[in-house]
Amino acid sequence: MLTIPRIEDVDLEPLWIDDIDHRLSMKHYLLFAKYRDSDVAVLHPEHISDGLNHLARLGLDYAIYETDIESYERLRNKFMELLTGNEFAQMESASEDIFEAESDLLEFIQNSQNLLDSESSAPVIKLVNSLFFQAIKKGASDIHIESHENRGEVRFRIDGALKKHIDLDRRIASLAINRIKVISNLDISEKRVPQDGRTQVSISGKTIDVRVSILPTYYGERVVMRILMQSEHIPSLQSLGFAEDTTAQFYKLLTHSHGMILVTGPTGSGKSTTLHSFLQHVASPDKNIITIEDPVEYNAQNINQIQVNEKVGLTFAAGLRSILRQDPDVVMVGEIRDKETAQIAVQASLTGHLMLSTLHTNDSTSSITRLMDMGVESYLISSTLLGVLAQRLARRLCPECKSPVMLTKDKIEGTALKEGQVYYEAVGCVACDFTGYNGRQAVGELFIIDDSVKEMMHKGFNDHEIREELKRRGMKTISDRLAEMMLSGDTSYEEALRVGLMDG
Repeated sequence: MLTIPRIEDVDLEPLWIDDIDHRLSMKHYLLFAKYRDSDVAVLHPEHISDGLNHLARLGLDYAIYETDIESYERLRNKFMELLTGNEFAQMESASEDIFEAESDLLEFIQNSQNLLDSESSAPVIKLVNSLFFQAIKKGASDIHIESHENRGEVRFRIDGALKKHIDLDRRIASLAINRIKVISNLDISEKRVPQDGRTQVSISGKTIDVRVSILPTYYGERVVMRILMQSEHIPSLQSLGFAEDTTAQFYKLLTHSHGMILVTGPTGSGKSTTLHSFLQHVASPDKNIITIEDPVEYNAQNINQIQVNEKVGLTFAAGLRSILRQDPDVVMVGEIRDKETAQIAVQASLTGHLMLSTLHTNDSTSSITRLMDMGVESYLISSTLLGVLAQRLARRLCPECKSPVMLTKDKIEGTALKEGQVYYEAVGCVACDFTGYNGRQAVGELFIIDDSVKEMMHKGFNDHEIREELKRRGMKTISDRLAEMMLSGDTSYEEALRVGLMDG
């Protein structure tokens, strides 16, 4: 009796053999791969006899393995991408075919058919559609297509980290970028200057907005596509993931009818999502809510949104001035970048508007100094500022594969961590796509401008002195929140360190 060895939870690379009809082999549940530096034949666990019969017909002598269904499907998907690329390479060899492909693309746009129903369209369309589908399925926020010297590469940003998806032939990458330009209404012939556009894709009846940025590099163009969310995807305050005490304080802050609430943090820390959650919480038919953003990342139905356009003079400051003549109750400014915007925002807060915005500072208390550097007087800050939330996004460990670990004394030194405590580290498995992490959690410190803080500001305390005093009174910092996540086994030491465990 033939015994076939089984391998599980593996991420195999496809082995392309030119003499084999791989499409036919796939129909018979037979794939070829590299495994431990050897060329092997891989069988589907539920169709072993079909795969063996086809291998016998091919007359090839390879080591044979069966895998679990997930590993087989992962390898099969890689073969599908290779097949699409090969069909595409054959198609591009004739210029007439390329012309026909371009007309297919235009027809595709005009018909605006659902991505999952476009099986019969040209291989380039299938390739780009596949990228959108895979990105959304994996929960990616961005798709990167890059041109290198000898190849193209596609990467997805998942949970804040870039992960390689597939390598492409350089010419195929170039034509895929052309396809993206067509659907984003950009100039295909212009390859020397950066271009920005937007497009919409339809998957399973849902329309998704995509922001497209094209940049010329040394070896050709690269494209980054940001997948934007619709209003139904904006999380509620409870589901943002902050600690319960922080969420309770949000509710109190948002009951104010005027004043300024700021959210700070680096790019990609979830500031826009938090602000939109705030807006959805206060939105009601009796309120006029207007935002000015760069860019509009969430397409919300119940608020009025303005897109910054500096080419025509619509800056944050100019837009904010116009908004204030529109009788708003709540105003959201995407970012306070300069003195003019800061001063108008503060004046708006004083005159009966609830103002929400973001700043780029490392912690919540630094926002006082930042506003003063922009020319806002300290007495105006204490009169208008209600609270500042500094936030980060920390990746959560995959519950299926996280592994216990003891930390050395030198790692614990200078942190709020305890010696002798069991912590966890990332491993990687099928459930988390071999990253070790699954999803992200918001961590934040909330700096409330109460009477005691106003008194300190009046006495001339700087932001560091205010911060130290608030920590003595029990304010939880981002570092404290990350230590709590580690203690509960939600994140790893490496991730907490990356996010700000040492920032105090």
